[in-house]
Amino acid sequence: MEPITHLMTGACLARSGFNRKAAYATAVMTIAAEAPDLDTLWSIDGPIASFQHHRGWTHTLIGIPFEAAILVGAFYLYHRWRTRSNSPAKPPRAPISWPLLYLFALIAFLSHILLDWTNNYGIRPFFPFNPHWYAGSFVFIFEPVLFLILLTALVAPSLFGLINAEVGANKPAFRGQNWAIFGLLATLALWSLRYIEHDKALTLAQAADYGGAPVSRVFASPAPINPFRWYTIAETPQFFQLSTTNTRDNAVATNPQSDIVYKPPTTLGTLVAKRSWLGEVYLDWSQWPVVTDIGADADGLTTVTFRDLRFLSNMPLLPKQKSAPLSGAVVLNPDRRILHMDFDGRTQH
Repeated sequence: MEPITHLMTGACLARSGFNRKAAYATAVMTIAAEAPDLDTLWSIDGPIASFQHHRGWTHTLIGIPFEAAILVGAFYLYHRWRTRSNSPAKPPRAPISWPLLYLFALIAFLSHILLDWTNNYGIRPFFPFNPHWYAGSFVFIFEPVLFLILLTALVAPSLFGLINAEVGANKPAFRGQNWAIFGLLATLALWSLRYIEHDKALTLAQAADYGGAPVSRVFASPAPINPFRWYTIAETPQFFQLSTTNTRDNAVATNPQSDIVYKPPTTLGTLVAKRSWLGEVYLDWSQWPVVTDIGADADGLTTVTFRDLRFLSNMPLLPKQKSAPLSGAVVLNPDRRILHMDFDGRTQH
């Protein structure tokens, strides 16, 4: 999920009651809910390094306890500095409990993994013992409905607080618990609806007729806002069929002219490219890869492209790009040696 949804989820979790049990709970849980995405700092080493380490150690069950310890340790040091400063510190509204705060941080870190699992990029929570990627694929990476639910749950208490202040009502020490619980329950309800419709989309895609070709496997990617609209993929022996599936009408719409991706042949160029750094990282992650040798140019340079069918559809809310999102290319010289590798429009140096 995108960062703001993670942060708001952590804040809602804290306000649901955890902030009454331990001081600093709101700040710790809000930061912890987004902290695993600090792995984006790998982009300093280039696009392929960033791609390789994104949703890596920081998104694993074995890494979370260490991350929580670092975060809570930082707040412990801050608390010590704050209480030793010359100016007297305002006493916290909740008791100081570092073990509880550590437990709450773990919960917020787990919320990050859970939210990332719901979209179609995937996570590897059991890495390094199990390198398999898991993806729920039933919530879009930015879901406006979910965003609005969480934003309402966080903003509504302040709005009603202004109204109460106008009429002279006492300001509570902790407010927003009921709204936070509502936001979390509404999130679960939205997930449940999308999970059910995702299963329907898979069933419809499996049962559709693709010119009589047998279907070996299917996949469904979510569309934002509309839980009844899905982008489905069906694999047959010779080609992949891309479709738009409406679970409300039980309809699978396909265009034979543009929605068929034929399986490209294996060439010497694709074999070399698959053994490159980009190729190994990409094929480790991609569940629906298409590796294509587009041939040699006038200078004898051969380009091999890497695309994932899950991201070939024209998704709304995503910026338009010249190439498909999360795609890469390996450029080979006439001797089939790697000249350079690109990922998402950036060259790895």
